[in-house]
Amino acid sequence: MIRKLMLEKMQKDLEAVGFQEKEARVYLASLELGQATAQQIALKAGVKRPTTYFILEGLMGQGLATSFHQGKKQFFIAEAPDRLLELLDQERKEIAVREEKFRVLLPQLQSINNRQKEKPVVKYYEGKEGILSMVKACAETSKGQEVYAAFSQDVINQVFDKNILQGLVAYRVSKDVTSKGMYVNSNDSVSERYTKIRHTESIKLSEKEFPMSCDIAIYEDKIRIASLKERIVGIVIEDKEIAQSFRLLYDCAWKWVKSQK
Repeated sequence: MIRKLMLEKMQKDLEAVGFQEKEARVYLASLELGQATAQQIALKAGVKRPTTYFILEGLMGQGLATSFHQGKKQFFIAEAPDRLLELLDQERKEIAVREEKFRVLLPQLQSINNRQKEKPVVKYYEGKEGILSMVKACAETSKGQEVYAAFSQDVINQVFDKNILQGLVAYRVSKDVTSKGMYVNSNDSVSERYTKIRHTESIKLSEKEFPMSCDIAIYEDKIRIASLKERIVGIVIEDKEIAQSFRLLYDCAWKWVKSQK
Protein backbone atom coordinates (compact mmCIF):
# COMPACT_ATOMS: atom_id res chain seq x y z
CA MET A 1 0.00 0.00 0.00
CA ILE A 2 2.80 2.40 0.94
CA ARG A 3 4.64 1.54 -2.28
CA LYS A 4 1.52 2.18 -4.32
CA LEU A 5 1.07 5.60 -2.72
CA MET A 6 4.74 6.36 -3.32
CA LEU A 7 4.44 5.46 -7.02
CA GLU A 8 1.28 7.56 -7.35
CA LYS A 9 3.13 10.53 -5.85
CA MET A 10 6.10 10.02 -8.18
CA GLN A 11 3.69 9.87 -11.11
CA LYS A 12 2.13 13.18 -10.08
CA ASP A 13 5.58 14.72 -9.64
CA LEU A 14 6.59 13.58 -13.13
CA GLU A 15 3.40 15.10 -14.52
CA ALA A 16 4.31 18.35 -12.75
CA VAL A 17 7.62 18.52 -14.65
CA GLY A 18 6.04 17.90 -18.05
CA PHE A 19 5.13 14.22 -18.40
CA GLN A 20 1.68 13.19 -19.61
CA GLU A 21 -0.22 10.87 -17.23
CA LYS A 22 0.22 7.66 -19.27
CA GLU A 23 3.74 8.65 -20.23
CA ALA A 24 4.67 8.91 -16.53
CA ARG A 25 3.07 5.52 -15.79
CA VAL A 26 4.94 3.84 -18.64
CA TYR A 27 8.27 5.42 -17.64
CA LEU A 28 7.87 4.33 -14.00
CA ALA A 29 6.83 0.79 -15.01
CA SER A 30 9.81 0.49 -17.34
CA LEU A 31 12.12 1.85 -14.63
CA GLU A 32 10.86 -0.77 -12.15
CA LEU A 33 11.06 -3.69 -14.57
CA GLY A 34 14.61 -2.95 -15.74
CA GLN A 35 14.38 -4.55 -19.17
CA ALA A 36 11.02 -5.70 -20.43
CA THR A 37 8.84 -6.10 -23.49
CA ALA A 38 6.17 -3.58 -24.40
CA GLN A 39 3.56 -6.14 -23.29
CA GLN A 40 5.11 -6.47 -19.83
CA ILE A 41 5.41 -2.72 -19.42
CA ALA A 42 1.83 -2.25 -20.58
CA LEU A 43 0.53 -4.70 -18.00
CA LYS A 44 2.45 -3.06 -15.17
CA ALA A 45 1.55 0.48 -16.23
CA GLY A 46 -2.12 -0.36 -16.81
CA VAL A 47 -1.93 1.08 -20.33
CA LYS A 48 -2.99 -0.62 -23.57
CA ARG A 49 -0.13 -2.25 -25.48
CA PRO A 50 -0.40 -0.14 -28.70
CA THR A 51 -0.44 3.03 -26.59
CA THR A 52 2.49 1.80 -24.51
CA TYR A 53 4.53 1.08 -27.62
CA PHE A 54 3.76 4.57 -28.97
CA ILE A 55 4.80 6.14 -25.63
CA LEU A 56 8.01 4.09 -25.51
CA GLU A 57 8.90 5.33 -28.99
CA GLY A 58 8.40 8.85 -27.72
CA LEU A 59 10.54 8.24 -24.63
CA MET A 60 13.31 6.92 -26.83
CA GLY A 61 13.03 10.00 -28.99
CA GLN A 62 13.58 12.12 -25.87
CA GLY A 63 16.55 10.02 -24.77
CA LEU A 64 14.66 8.60 -21.78
CA ALA A 65 14.61 4.98 -22.96
CA THR A 66 16.52 2.58 -25.19
CA SER A 67 15.68 -0.76 -26.78
CA PHE A 68 17.39 -3.89 -28.10
CA HIS A 69 16.31 -7.08 -29.81
CA GLN A 70 16.82 -10.54 -28.40
CA GLY A 71 15.71 -13.11 -30.89
CA LYS A 72 12.36 -11.98 -32.21
CA LYS A 73 11.48 -9.93 -29.12
CA GLN A 74 12.15 -6.27 -28.54
CA PHE A 75 13.07 -5.17 -25.04
CA PHE A 76 12.94 -1.67 -23.60
CA ILE A 77 15.04 -0.11 -20.84
CA ALA A 78 14.30 3.21 -19.14
CA GLU A 79 17.28 5.52 -18.83
CA ALA A 80 18.50 6.34 -15.30
CA PRO A 81 16.55 9.13 -13.56
CA ASP A 82 19.67 11.34 -13.67
CA ARG A 83 19.01 11.61 -17.39
CA LEU A 84 15.99 13.81 -16.59
CA LEU A 85 18.26 16.43 -15.03
CA GLU A 86 20.54 16.33 -18.05
CA LEU A 87 17.56 16.88 -20.35
CA LEU A 88 16.27 19.79 -18.24
CA ASP A 89 19.72 21.38 -18.30
CA GLN A 90 19.83 20.94 -22.08
CA GLU A 91 16.36 22.46 -22.37
CA ARG A 92 17.45 25.50 -20.33
CA LYS A 93 20.40 26.03 -22.67
CA GLU A 94 18.17 25.75 -25.73
CA ILE A 95 15.74 28.26 -24.23
CA ALA A 96 18.63 30.66 -23.58
CA VAL A 97 19.71 30.33 -27.22
CA ARG A 98 16.14 30.94 -28.46
CA GLU A 99 15.81 33.93 -26.14
CA GLU A 100 19.01 35.46 -27.50
CA LYS A 101 17.82 34.93 -31.08
CA PHE A 102 14.49 36.53 -30.22
CA ARG A 103 16.21 39.56 -28.68
CA VAL A 104 18.05 40.06 -31.97
CA LEU A 105 14.77 39.65 -33.90
CA LEU A 106 12.69 41.88 -31.60
CA PRO A 107 13.70 45.26 -33.09
CA GLN A 108 12.81 43.98 -36.56
CA LEU A 109 9.40 42.80 -35.36
CA GLN A 110 8.78 46.13 -33.65
CA SER A 111 9.65 47.97 -36.84
CA ILE A 112 6.73 46.33 -38.67
CA ASN A 113 4.36 46.27 -35.69
CA ASN A 114 1.29 48.26 -36.66
CA ARG A 115 0.52 48.99 -33.04
CA GLN A 116 3.59 50.89 -31.98
CA LYS A 117 3.16 53.79 -29.59
CA GLU A 118 3.98 56.33 -32.29
CA LYS A 119 1.23 54.97 -34.54
CA PRO A 120 -2.50 55.55 -33.90
CA VAL A 121 -4.51 52.48 -32.93
CA VAL A 122 -7.97 52.24 -34.47
CA LYS A 123 -10.64 49.83 -33.19
CA TYR A 124 -13.91 49.19 -34.99
CA TYR A 125 -17.28 48.33 -33.40
CA GLU A 126 -20.57 47.35 -35.02
CA GLY A 127 -24.19 47.04 -33.89
CA LYS A 128 -25.86 48.06 -30.64
CA GLU A 129 -23.82 45.62 -28.54
CA GLY A 130 -20.61 46.93 -30.06
CA ILE A 131 -21.52 50.54 -29.26
CA LEU A 132 -22.51 49.64 -25.68
CA SER A 133 -19.21 47.81 -25.24
CA MET A 134 -17.36 50.87 -26.53
CA VAL A 135 -19.19 53.22 -24.11
CA LYS A 136 -18.64 50.92 -21.12
CA ALA A 137 -14.94 50.66 -21.94
CA CYS A 138 -14.75 54.45 -21.86
CA ALA A 139 -16.19 54.58 -18.33
CA GLU A 140 -14.02 51.67 -17.21
CA THR A 141 -10.71 53.17 -18.31
CA SER A 142 -11.53 56.79 -17.41
CA LYS A 143 -12.15 56.21 -13.70
CA GLY A 144 -11.86 59.49 -11.81
CA GLN A 145 -11.23 61.47 -15.03
CA GLU A 146 -13.17 63.84 -17.26
CA VAL A 147 -14.80 62.89 -20.57
CA TYR A 148 -15.68 65.48 -23.22
CA ALA A 149 -18.80 64.57 -25.18
CA ALA A 150 -20.92 65.87 -28.07
CA PHE A 151 -24.09 64.05 -29.07
CA SER A 152 -27.75 64.08 -30.04
CA GLN A 153 -29.91 62.84 -27.19
CA ASP A 154 -32.80 62.42 -29.66
CA VAL A 155 -30.80 60.05 -31.87
CA ILE A 156 -29.49 58.10 -28.87
CA ASN A 157 -33.04 57.72 -27.51
CA GLN A 158 -34.16 56.28 -30.85
CA VAL A 159 -31.48 53.59 -30.77
CA PHE A 160 -31.28 52.56 -27.11
CA ASP A 161 -33.88 51.73 -24.49
CA LYS A 162 -34.31 54.23 -21.66
CA ASN A 163 -33.33 51.66 -19.01
CA ILE A 164 -30.11 50.85 -20.85
CA LEU A 165 -29.21 54.53 -21.06
CA GLN A 166 -29.92 55.07 -17.37
CA GLY A 167 -27.76 52.07 -16.60
CA LEU A 168 -24.88 53.49 -18.63
CA VAL A 169 -25.11 56.84 -16.84
CA ALA A 170 -25.23 55.12 -13.45
CA TYR A 171 -22.21 53.02 -14.42
CA ARG A 172 -20.26 56.15 -15.43
CA VAL A 173 -21.17 57.93 -12.20
CA SER A 174 -20.18 54.86 -10.16
CA LYS A 175 -16.72 55.05 -11.77
CA ASP A 176 -16.43 58.70 -10.70
CA VAL A 177 -16.17 59.78 -14.34
CA THR A 178 -17.10 63.43 -14.95
CA SER A 179 -18.83 64.32 -18.22
CA LYS A 180 -18.64 67.70 -19.95
CA GLY A 181 -21.21 67.49 -22.72
CA MET A 182 -22.58 69.58 -25.58
CA TYR A 183 -25.79 68.08 -26.91
CA VAL A 184 -28.97 68.62 -28.89
CA ASN A 185 -32.36 67.44 -27.72
CA SER A 186 -35.95 68.34 -28.65
CA ASN A 187 -37.42 67.17 -25.33
CA ASP A 188 -37.02 69.89 -22.69
CA SER A 189 -37.96 67.58 -19.81
CA VAL A 190 -35.23 65.13 -20.79
CA SER A 191 -32.76 68.01 -21.08
CA GLU A 192 -33.65 69.20 -17.60
CA ARG A 193 -33.12 65.71 -16.14
CA TYR A 194 -29.79 65.39 -17.95
CA THR A 195 -28.42 68.59 -16.40
CA LYS A 196 -29.18 67.25 -12.92
CA ILE A 197 -27.12 64.06 -13.29
CA ARG A 198 -24.24 63.94 -10.85
CA HIS A 199 -20.73 64.47 -12.30
CA THR A 200 -22.26 66.13 -15.36
CA GLU A 201 -21.77 69.60 -16.81
CA SER A 202 -23.67 70.25 -20.02
CA ILE A 203 -24.66 72.81 -22.62
CA LYS A 204 -27.69 72.36 -24.85
CA LEU A 205 -27.14 73.38 -28.47
CA SER A 206 -29.60 74.53 -31.10
CA GLU A 207 -30.91 71.63 -33.19
CA LYS A 208 -31.16 73.82 -36.27
CA GLU A 209 -27.62 75.14 -36.00
CA PHE A 210 -26.02 71.88 -34.93
CA PRO A 211 -27.97 68.89 -36.35
CA MET A 212 -25.64 66.25 -34.89
CA SER A 213 -26.26 62.54 -35.41
CA CYS A 214 -22.99 61.06 -34.11
CA ASP A 215 -22.00 60.44 -30.51
CA ILE A 216 -18.46 61.73 -29.92
CA ALA A 217 -16.34 61.47 -26.80
CA ILE A 218 -12.77 62.43 -25.99
CA TYR A 219 -11.13 60.66 -23.04
CA GLU A 220 -7.62 59.75 -21.98
CA ASP A 221 -5.65 59.44 -25.26
CA LYS A 222 -8.72 58.26 -27.19
CA ILE A 223 -11.51 59.60 -29.38
CA ARG A 224 -14.73 57.61 -29.55
CA ILE A 225 -17.09 58.19 -32.49
CA ALA A 226 -20.39 56.34 -32.96
CA SER A 227 -22.65 56.74 -35.99
CA LEU A 228 -26.20 56.01 -34.87
CA LYS A 229 -28.52 56.98 -37.72
CA GLU A 230 -28.33 55.05 -40.97
CA ARG A 231 -25.61 52.72 -39.68
CA ILE A 232 -24.84 51.69 -36.11
CA VAL A 233 -21.05 51.59 -36.15
CA GLY A 234 -18.28 53.07 -34.06
CA ILE A 235 -14.55 53.60 -33.98
CA VAL A 236 -12.06 54.41 -31.24
CA ILE A 237 -8.87 56.19 -32.25
CA GLU A 238 -6.08 55.91 -29.70
CA ASP A 239 -3.35 58.49 -30.16
CA LYS A 240 -2.12 61.03 -27.60
CA GLU A 241 -1.44 63.85 -30.07
CA ILE A 242 -4.72 63.47 -31.95
CA ALA A 243 -6.75 63.25 -28.74
CA GLN A 244 -5.04 66.33 -27.33
CA SER A 245 -5.78 68.32 -30.50
CA PHE A 246 -9.46 67.31 -30.41
CA ARG A 247 -9.59 68.23 -26.72
CA LEU A 248 -8.27 71.72 -27.51
CA LEU A 249 -10.87 72.13 -30.27
CA TYR A 250 -13.58 71.02 -27.86
CA ASP A 251 -12.39 73.54 -25.26
CA CYS A 252 -12.58 76.31 -27.88
CA ALA A 253 -16.10 75.26 -28.89
CA TRP A 254 -17.18 75.01 -25.25
CA LYS A 255 -15.90 78.51 -24.42
CA TRP A 256 -17.49 79.99 -27.54
CA VAL A 257 -20.90 78.41 -26.83
CA LYS A 258 -20.69 79.58 -23.21
CA SER A 259 -19.98 83.12 -24.34
CA GLN A 260 -23.11 83.09 -26.51
CA LYS A 261 -25.44 82.15 -23.67
